[in-house]
Amino acid sequence: MAEKNYRSFTGLTEFYYKVHGEDVQAVTDPERIKYLQEISVSKDQDIEKAYGDNQVAEMAVANGTIEVEAGFHKLPLEDRVALFGLEKSEDGIVSVGNDTPPYVAVMFAKTMEDGSREYVGLPKGLFTFPELEGNTKEDGVEFSSDSTTAEFMQAPVKGFEEEKAMLLGHDAKGTSVMKDAIWSAIFDGKAEDDSENTSDDNAEETETP
Repeated sequence: MAEKNYRSFTGLTEFYYKVHGEDVQAVTDPERIKYLQEISVSKDQDIEKAYGDNQVAEMAVANGTIEVEAGFHKLPLEDRVALFGLEKSEDGIVSVGNDTPPYVAVMFAKTMEDGSREYVGLPKGLFTFPELEGNTKEDGVEFSSDSTTAEFMQAPVKGFEEEKAMLLGHDAKGTSVMKDAIWSAIFDGKAEDDSENTSDDNAEETETP
């Protein structure tokens, strides 16, 4: 049996999404949103009980959707148009009305101090339009942030007979086996290189003696 990893997660990075379908706002390749600050992923489950003879006769688990709450340093307007299905005029004005968000696939990484990462893939879900908030500027500087919520459902995933709602995989430092596999399963393509992992190596290669 392989050695278990007990290292705690200390960071987040590599948040990518891809819009399903051929809508006008759809992106053809996975799009990255930088500066992910926080994210929570919860699986909705209920334990149903059947009773008989004044006791529990049987139990079963009822599975619901995967609920996601994500916070970013800034959610760019271009990504809001894509995620929430907003309409953009020829003049560049973005409108909000009775919009229908498109289905999207999402992938992100949780990082550990030893350089390893755990990847989370969500194949099919919908994001909802967030609240617009702001504060007046005072003596100091206080940065704002953007957040949004989503729900993900089960969907066909390559490599599995039954539909799945979430994929998980761990990569040791310097490897990308699980990243490539999950990326291929939900985005149907080859994973992009993460500059955060390669910047140090590139610096060493270009250093002159």
